[in-house]
Amino acid sequence: MDLQLTLVAVFVSVALFVGSLTYVGLERSSPVRRRIRGLQGSGSQSADHENSALGNAPTTAPIVKKVTTFIPKSPKQMSKVQRRLAMAGFYKPKHIAFYIVSEVLTPVVMFGAVFLTLGRRGIIFAILAAIVGYLLPGMVVEYHAKKRQKEIRNGLPDALDLLIVSLEAGLAIDQSILKSAEELRIAYPNLAEELHMITVECRAGKPRIEAFKNFAARTKVDDVRALVAMLVQTDRFGTSIADALRTYAEVSRTKRRQRAEERAAKIGVKLVFPLVFCLFPAFFVVVLGPGIIKFVHAFSA
Repeated sequence: MDLQLTLVAVFVSVALFVGSLTYVGLERSSPVRRRIRGLQGSGSQSADHENSALGNAPTTAPIVKKVTTFIPKSPKQMSKVQRRLAMAGFYKPKHIAFYIVSEVLTPVVMFGAVFLTLGRRGIIFAILAAIVGYLLPGMVVEYHAKKRQKEIRNGLPDALDLLIVSLEAGLAIDQSILKSAEELRIAYPNLAEELHMITVECRAGKPRIEAFKNFAARTKVDDVRALVAMLVQTDRFGTSIADALRTYAEVSRTKRRQRAEERAAKIGVKLVFPLVFCLFPAFFVVVLGPGIIKFVHAFSA
């Protein structure tokens, strides 16, 4: 009886502990909490976005100047690094400084680690590790840039739908863009940041078409470029923006569905390699193993 009570108490305690952890995790990941955290952190992020949108290059920040005194970079190289990091969503000066330092320290660390592990006999592997270390920061930035482009590409139809609803509700185009950025901050934060930068550029006095062109140049997404070209034609000929956006939203949604169907069609080909190298060997051992063992015993007897 005492053992049963002890087991019940342990079970209840573990259940309450797991339930508490689950509740805390769900509470922290709820949309309301995420929106509150996004609003709390939007102040510093918006300042960095405004500086990037208005052309105030973060390369003139003190931390970047301090790093470039030890690791010299030409203005052309710095602007190239800034554009590359901006494409991946890194606007702050500390991101530029960290990237410049990592290009130098990562090869040295990887070379030293491999050389100390293998000794002089592994000098070739150490050199290869240094080359990989030099390419690693660029590969990480490229990964984040592609991930960001994918999010922007997938979220563009939803953003266009919000723009259409806002325009037809009587809002101006700038207010519609700002409203869409606020609504998309949870589902597509990167797209919301880009829309916010468009509003910042327009408030700073840049023409709206130029702000959209900068949006296409920052993201380098084909769908965004096509959207900007359509908006340029709409502004030139004076046609309805809502009708043009509705037509392009349908086209963009069709493209998104076609991309999903294309990825689904590739699953069969991608499953061939895990089937051949993981499932089939075990299947052959289970099916043919007993028969082979019996044949060996039969012929060896």
